[in-house]
Amino acid sequence: MTATTWSEPHHSVTQDVVERLVARIDVPSERPRIAVMAPFTESMVTDVPEASAADAIAAVARASAAQPVWAAVPVEERARALFRFHDLLLEGADLAMDIVQLEGGKARIPAFEEVYDTIATARYYARTGPRLLRRSHRSVSLPGFTTAYEYRHPHGVVACITPWNFPLTLAISDILPALLAGNTVVLKPDEKTPLSALFGVMLLVEAGIPRDVIQVVTGYGEKIGEALIEHADFINFTGSTAVGREVASRAAGRLIGSSMELGGKNAAIVMADTDLDRAMPGISRAVFSNGGQLCISMERIYVDQRIKDEFIDRFVDHTRQLAMTPAFDFSSAMSSMITREHLESVHAHVEDAVAKGATLLTGGKPRPDIGPLFYDPTVLTDVDESMMLCRAETFGPVVSVYGFRDVAEAVALVNESDLGLNHSLWTRDTRRGVEVAARLRAGSVGVNDGYAAVWSSYDAPMGGMKSSGLGRRHGSTGLLKFTEPQTVAVQRVIPAFAPPPGLSYPGYQRILGPLLRVLKRLPFYK
Repeated sequence: MTATTWSEPHHSVTQDVVERLVARIDVPSERPRIAVMAPFTESMVTDVPEASAADAIAAVARASAAQPVWAAVPVEERARALFRFHDLLLEGADLAMDIVQLEGGKARIPAFEEVYDTIATARYYARTGPRLLRRSHRSVSLPGFTTAYEYRHPHGVVACITPWNFPLTLAISDILPALLAGNTVVLKPDEKTPLSALFGVMLLVEAGIPRDVIQVVTGYGEKIGEALIEHADFINFTGSTAVGREVASRAAGRLIGSSMELGGKNAAIVMADTDLDRAMPGISRAVFSNGGQLCISMERIYVDQRIKDEFIDRFVDHTRQLAMTPAFDFSSAMSSMITREHLESVHAHVEDAVAKGATLLTGGKPRPDIGPLFYDPTVLTDVDESMMLCRAETFGPVVSVYGFRDVAEAVALVNESDLGLNHSLWTRDTRRGVEVAARLRAGSVGVNDGYAAVWSSYDAPMGGMKSSGLGRRHGSTGLLKFTEPQTVAVQRVIPAFAPPPGLSYPGYQRILGPLLRVLKRLPFYK
């Protein structure tokens, strides 16, 4: 792969901008400080206060006090605030991308993706939310005598715990529907990347969201996560499967709802008829976007044996040409790793596989000549069950290539994992591709695309099956999960499931039978 000589990068994130963002944190400034580092240089950007459990509880209390007033604001007005946020983020897109790159160490392309994903999510919910939240009529047993309405009420306070890998969109795009539904939010961004979320929150307040409606607490999940779960009314979590299990268990113990996107060991299936000229850039993007630090990126590739050798030769050649540079422009295809610990974890997966007999085709080493935390995009074969790389999520620029003999075997191999977040399938025959995709046990599958098509389908739900999570983001589900449904039914003239005055139950039964048979035949009656 090509590389440029590393030098101090240039960006638009001034000290004044950083200070304004840190000032938005709802934690006393005298608390112990957590350093926010720039992965491109391993230098400190700023520090933020470390919240205590008491600070988290206080933030929930402030959000709870603000919630009834916010819920009383007409939903159309709440939607207008989302539209204003949409425009403000469009205006500030370059600064937003610089902030995301600075604290996340990511290349400009994935930073661009998450900024514009956040913009599009705001537009989608601002447009569709008022209709989805409006009181609706529901079918009843005896039309004319009963009328039923469905209301959607906010839970109250939503605790949103978000990760470092997409620090803007995984924070803001999840709290947008929560706010639109009338909830208030306590947001705990990852301690490594708080500035991106704070930038989004700052714009939301500028767009008209009251200050107390969104509380931001910075700190370590193991110290304040339990306090948030024990006091909030709904939990929205994105992170590892191991932590997700604990979050879900604690939420269930309180009988409150939770929604979470968790880990993935995602796979791509490359059919024999795939146009490799067209597919190669897309498969590469599916694997290496954001340096593989993407929950929905591919870590396994299954290739039809008839084209496996050709695919490997071309994919390895393509991988070796990927550009890596810590630049605040679109010149790099690869992101830095987020921390030295994460770099070492990714490298340990590769070293373990090679030591146990895997074949390293390219990459497999850190690249300090480019930046302190960069890692070569890496391709291996001959990976088996004895290796960590086979089943565990690596979350780095590392992929294993396997062969398959027929479609049934490919589907079985992909589905063997206990994770089911996002897969992809590559073929010229898209009709056949859709049929095979529906057999894969994952919350989303892209045909001839790795992740962007499903990610940008905002009207469709997105999330994980099996151990990759519960609940969904996007679509109506991504909004309505932040509400409690309530039915209000009005009865007129005669009571429901009881005879009118003067008629016995046997007589009522004789009348009711023929009536229900007629209703069954009416096309509009449910």
